[in-house]
Amino acid sequence: MRRKAVWSALCLSLWLVGCSFNQAPAPVGQARVARHAVKAPAALPAWYRVRPGDNLFRIALDQGLEWRQLAEWNNLDDPSVIKAGELLRLKPRADAVPARQAATAVESEAMDAAPAEWAWPAKGEVITRFDGTAEANGLDIGGLRGSPVRAAAAGRIVYAGAGLRGYGKLIIIRHNKAILSAYGHNERVLVSEGQTVKLGQVIADMGDSDADRVKLHFEIREYGKPVDPMSYLPG
Repeated sequence: MRRKAVWSALCLSLWLVGCSFNQAPAPVGQARVARHAVKAPAALPAWYRVRPGDNLFRIALDQGLEWRQLAEWNNLDDPSVIKAGELLRLKPRADAVPARQAATAVESEAMDAAPAEWAWPAKGEVITRFDGTAEANGLDIGGLRGSPVRAAAAGRIVYAGAGLRGYGKLIIIRHNKAILSAYGHNERVLVSEGQTVKLGQVIADMGDSDADRVKLHFEIREYGKPVDPMSYLPG
């Protein structure tokens, strides 16, 4: 009788284990949302002190803002004329939103940023992967000159030009208030600032502007800070 009870318990255990192995894996889409849930920044600075070598385009990218916003908030008629040591306003002059309300808005933006649909911006071999350093703050994708560069997600073009040293002909897309994507070293830019683009829309031809070979440099930034694009892109 005792032996029968032991066998019954053993069979039940094996059946439960088998059920656990036969469960379907979590949907890829749900897993990806969990991986790249956007966290609100610890603080929202109101000012930035210009450092030697800075320009308005670089500051805007690093702060997750649009360069035209910075120019407007700081009454800059010529965005190329800023001096080291100068203080730049990073918020509108009329920004008097209570801290609690501002924090709530940021958290809401972060939640909106996480279900967005993403796709690879180009076909080719990944020759440099993200490691969080200044030299690898995104992905480098090798390819053929003139091959299409596509918007990795829907959004609005907030920069198209060659004003950031090291990026060549660069395109920046704002996807929402938290997320930007950047596409560097293009041969030819096919979009203009202010234009709305769809997921997968061709925005440039791949090239080697300000680079040692033909490639696309691709970044994703959350509140201006580079993050690993692989946590957004489909496997």
